[in-house]
Amino acid sequence: MKKSLPFAALLVLSANAAAADSGQQTSNGFLEDSHLDVLLKNAYIKRDYKDVGVRDRDEWGQAIIATYNSGFTQGPVGFGVDGIAQYAVRLDGGRGRSGAGGIDFFAQDQDGKAKSDLAKFGARAKMRFSNTVLSYGNQRPALPIVTADESRLLYESFTGFMLDSQELRGLDISAGYFTAEQQKSDDSHDSGLNSLAFAGARYAFNDQFNAAFYASSVQDVQNKQYLGMTFTQPLTNDQKLILDFNGYNSRLDQSYADSLNTGRSNTIWSLAASYVLWDIHTFKIAWQQSSGSTGYHYGGYRKNGGIGDGGNTIWLANSYWSDFNGEDERSWQVAYSVDLSGLGAPGLSYDVAYVRGDNIKTSASSNGHEHEFFNQVQYKVPNGIAKNLKLKLRYSVLRVSSDAADYNIGGNEIRVFVEYPFSVM
Repeated sequence: MKKSLPFAALLVLSANAAAADSGQQTSNGFLEDSHLDVLLKNAYIKRDYKDVGVRDRDEWGQAIIATYNSGFTQGPVGFGVDGIAQYAVRLDGGRGRSGAGGIDFFAQDQDGKAKSDLAKFGARAKMRFSNTVLSYGNQRPALPIVTADESRLLYESFTGFMLDSQELRGLDISAGYFTAEQQKSDDSHDSGLNSLAFAGARYAFNDQFNAAFYASSVQDVQNKQYLGMTFTQPLTNDQKLILDFNGYNSRLDQSYADSLNTGRSNTIWSLAASYVLWDIHTFKIAWQQSSGSTGYHYGGYRKNGGIGDGGNTIWLANSYWSDFNGEDERSWQVAYSVDLSGLGAPGLSYDVAYVRGDNIKTSASSNGHEHEFFNQVQYKVPNGIAKNLKLKLRYSVLRVSSDAADYNIGGNEIRVFVEYPFSVM
């Protein structure tokens, strides 16, 4: 994969583009543009591991998450404040069943007992000039190079500066510097992260093609670059073909690699082709390949030996329960999705996928393998008093060969999520 994208090319290509309308000029005021949103979330994850001696894990909790986003004061430079309050109660998953890193609802105390409840708060100050926003405080970035995980019970977040600029139409520039990470399952802001710096941009060349390049550096841990491209080709009025490329190039710090007893370099990429029919049916095939002296590393918490760059920082096609990101691993996928709204069942959708990986290099083999069967049904209430209430049921079957046991663990996973978002103001 290319280690860099000529960033200047993005600027040159957009030099003749019309400037985007100024967001600050259209500001109605601090209170006038503010809104308060609440999310009620009930979440359950159970993992039935198949390896001998590995204890099954499950956690269940109820959460309420309130997010406040102010508008900006009027004038050439606008100022505002955002805030978030999160509270969760453990319904099950106490001693002996909690503690799985991939579930991470409630952190364990020193005696191995999961917290019975959890409260977290955060805020950030922001300022805007034209279409450029600079903020400091609690951040939840959603970028391929650093993605705060919101897929569990409570949200992961970072503390630091973040810049987002959309001065030219189609060009979105992001940069940031974080000095702390707050894990999803704990109220402590000290997860061991020293610093994380990142920058990059996404540019929409036209309605059919967009590309992105980002780079990040986690102090004393890893340097990483990301390149992504998406091309959409309409075939007829009700058919289209989508090609989606995502790739990472990363290099671990020598001391960190030594602590994991692994090599330093990895390049991993995926290419997916999706055929969409009537905006109802989507048929997808994908190929993903990892190469280098180690697998692709991301997420986790520094105090536990992880990278510390966000639990969802893997924008690759074959990432489900398993990420298929082992050293030298190759994997292919076939998938099908259907939006049943177009077939007389508004709000109902179903996704199914099969992924198979091989050529995994471990201490025991150079050809470990794994395969996963994933399926998910989701229903979102389209109207009425319960509008936007969402129910998501997910079941995955993952099997990993015994010679790849030090890379991954097989099992069966069940996820049940019920979410109800609503606006207060």
